[in-house]
Amino acid sequence: MTFKARKRLAILVLVLGLPAYIILAVVIVGQFERPSLLVELAVYVGLGVIWALPLKRLFLGIARPDPDGENETE
Repeated sequence: MTFKARKRLAILVLVLGLPAYIILAVVIVGQFERPSLLVELAVYVGLGVIWALPLKRLFLGIARPDPDGENETE
């Protein structure tokens, strides 16, 4: 996958996928009886980490300049 394609896919995941995951997590947690505040916080923190694990390789190096591109100055 080219660097440009990875960058676009990462933006797509952050703009569309992350809000969808947040809504899904809230709906799923809402299906159960509301736990104490600390347990609920731990669940949301855990879910916040879990979404990023499979996508870690996608986000690595995205902030760096394009290694395939020429030296461009802005």
